[in-house]
Amino acid sequence: MIANTYRIERLGSVADAERIVAFFFSPYSFDDTRHTPGEEEHFRTLPYRALEGEAVFWFVTNEQGDIVAVNSVKENEQKTGGYSWDYIVVHRDYRSEGIASRLIEAMFLFLEYSSARYVMTYTCSLPEYGTIRKLFERNGFELIGRCPDYYFEGEDRLIYCRKIS
Repeated sequence: MIANTYRIERLGSVADAERIVAFFFSPYSFDDTRHTPGEEEHFRTLPYRALEGEAVFWFVTNEQGDIVAVNSVKENEQKTGGYSWDYIVVHRDYRSEGIASRLIEAMFLFLEYSSARYVMTYTCSLPEYGTIRKLFERNGFELIGRCPDYYFEGEDRLIYCRKIS
């Protein structure tokens, strides 16, 4: 439970996946809605693929049962204890309430339980992504790389990593 008004749940049904996809495409999720075609496909399909074991999703609901945050992680293709952290998204009206911190805490517990060695994540270099970069750094992630013009011209991909065990 988060502050007795929010609840963290694991994705476990097609209905949950449908709700997560709807949240991703709602006007309350991402600040930058200029999604790449690959991101759009990812948002539409990964929750369903998670039901088949490809990833783990957590979502947070408010007292009315509405999704107000989503987080996901998956083991990398090498299956040697490395994980990739995708998309932590908090509804813009619920930010600064500690929801992201609780989701990250749940993710780290899962990673420790799974004997993960590390978790990698990424974001964009544009100024609009400064908040997420600070969130990564506050949670022990180090900037380990940059891929120029990854998303679009002038938008680099910044790669972060944190050791788990």
